[in-house]
Amino acid sequence: MKPKQLEISPDGSVLSRMVTGVWRWESLTPQETTNLIEQSVEAGITSFDHADIYGSYTCEALFGKAFKSTNVKRDDIQLVSKCGIRLISENRPKNSFHCYDTNAAYIIKSVENSLKNLATDYLDVLLIHRPSPLMDADEIAEAFTKLEVAGKVRHFGVSNFTPSQFDLLFDRFPKLVTNQVEISPLMLETYLDGTLEQCQKYRISPMAWSPLGGGALFQKDGTEQTKRVQAVLKNLQEKYDAQLDQIVFAWLLHHSVNIIPILGTTKASRFAQAVSALEIELTNEEWFQVWVASTGEEVP
Repeated sequence: MKPKQLEISPDGSVLSRMVTGVWRWESLTPQETTNLIEQSVEAGITSFDHADIYGSYTCEALFGKAFKSTNVKRDDIQLVSKCGIRLISENRPKNSFHCYDTNAAYIIKSVENSLKNLATDYLDVLLIHRPSPLMDADEIAEAFTKLEVAGKVRHFGVSNFTPSQFDLLFDRFPKLVTNQVEISPLMLETYLDGTLEQCQKYRISPMAWSPLGGGALFQKDGTEQTKRVQAVLKNLQEKYDAQLDQIVFAWLLHHSVNIIPILGTTKASRFAQAVSALEIELTNEEWFQVWVASTGEEVP
């Protein structure tokens, strides 16, 4: 059995090999949330991906309340959260316009709210949710340093940053441990724009949101790209006697940079099923079959 945890950066920060995303959990009852937390951990997925805005600023508090009812110890899980988006919401009446905010005071205040809602003393990883066109790397570095010194956040990273944006912040704060970006067989941009090469350069592991193409890979009447990819995945399913999502996860895990898929599910049965993908070893040729199906053309 392959290890279910992964050291994602040279500084020793650790996440589980897959991560449970909570952005769809706002409609769950406290008991359902408690059950999902426990079943995720039982399956070996001990890392949970949050953002302050999920559920219109409600998911963190829902999780924090439910976690108190579990038998899981805080030190046995890893909490990741994101900030930097001002969302119009009745839960944030002072937010009058949907925009980004990455100034130091806002980042620190967001973290304090997240700690309160999650009922914890620290975040394992804090990410800037999206790069702002007005981003001041010095301000972000200032906020990160203060939060680190205060013991409120142990590790830091970004989400949806281009390689040049990542490099700018890394220049000011050379402790970034991840870049959470969209990666799936239908979204190949990060394989082509230098993101994954940059992760290899700094020896960090990227987190992949929407690894199943936002559910598009399960649709019967999709685009021509989706149909081509589905056909290849179906053949691989038959060969490996696996489910479609397991083949997709195995495809992502095949890359040497150690991509960490984020599961956006509310079904406990999907946790163990996803972890089983760790045992599927695709060949390079099979990996390229999916790639060629997605691009619609042979490699040069």
